[in-house]
Amino acid sequence: MPTNPPSGLGHVSVAVYACSATATAVRDGERRGRHYADARHWHVAGAWSDTDPTVSLAERPGWQAIASALSTGMIRGIIVGSISHVASDTAQFAGLGVIIRDRGGFLVHAADTLPRRTPGQLQRRRVIADASSEWSPWEDTPRADTP
Repeated sequence: MPTNPPSGLGHVSVAVYACSATATAVRDGERRGRHYADARHWHVAGAWSDTDPTVSLAERPGWQAIASALSTGMIRGIIVGSISHVASDTAQFAGLGVIIRDRGGFLVHAADTLPRRTPGQLQRRRVIADASSEWSPWEDTPRADTP
């Protein structure tokens, strides 16, 4: 089983799971999960999904595949895009997390981790980078302290 360095970053194999009746919600859940893993430099071993949230968790084929991967050591953790994909409330989600932790893994919820983009953000970042490199687009004359 992969080891997790003290910082929480490093080679950790995880699975992304989503369950929703709509394909859009499944894609969104997977995107959130992958972004969450990428931000921590975790390796996404796979993404599984199910299309019927009314079926119990133990009977879902995608969840069964993840449970199997966890028990064999193929993955160390499970990322879900929304708590509602695996539980009806936060208490049930916490209880599921305890069960998974007892099996040597972890369960996390990738809450609003998608980057927020604002108009002009890329241009502002360019100006900041240019300023930090001491280059100015507004000034063509050499600095006073240069010969």
